[in-house]
Amino acid sequence: MANPPSGRSVKIDQDERGGWSSDRPRREGGERPPDVSVRCHVLRPTELLRYSPGSLLLVVAPVAADGERFVTRLIEERGAVLSIGKVRELITGRVPEAELDARAAELLEAAVAKRLGARESVVVPTTALDGETRARFVLAAARQKRPRHLVLIEPPREAIDDDARGELNALRRALESGALGDEGFHTALRLGPATVGDVRRVVFRPPPSDD
Repeated sequence: MANPPSGRSVKIDQDERGGWSSDRPRREGGERPPDVSVRCHVLRPTELLRYSPGSLLLVVAPVAADGERFVTRLIEERGAVLSIGKVRELITGRVPEAELDARAAELLEAAVAKRLGARESVVVPTTALDGETRARFVLAAARQKRPRHLVLIEPPREAIDDDARGELNALRRALESGALGDEGFHTALRLGPATVGDVRRVVFRPPPSDD
């Protein structure tokens, strides 16, 4: 169970950078995956979450409505929100049904990369709990040396099936141990039904000056 909110703003430094390095061929002829590992800070719920401008924020919610509600209620920069659902709506009827999912994923990744390349903030709500999905977005941000952050919104236990629960438990353990740093996330925050309401605003702004 997460500790109660402190009521203070969480400040994510502007100069956070990952350890991304260019691909190098493996000796056996394969491609060595880029090293995106960083130190991950596990955050506690606070009224205000402040991230550096130009960051990637991945909002992982196994129940789609939870993620949609979170970004609609809290993200001030509406243009920063890019979702697979929005992309699907835009291309439905324009591409064959059999290609819809793959094409939507391709376009979403391209849109995310474009915003990050322009040093613009990006918020991606997703129901996916697998590491492969997270890795695609992290790599796009790491290539541009942009900070990466994750918020996990857990639903009530009865809201997901056993298969999803196993993946959720694995992600929760990785988050709480700080192991998401190995995936390239600078910060991670876990929210449950009792704590998701503690967060009142999410902004992408530098911290206020002291003077």
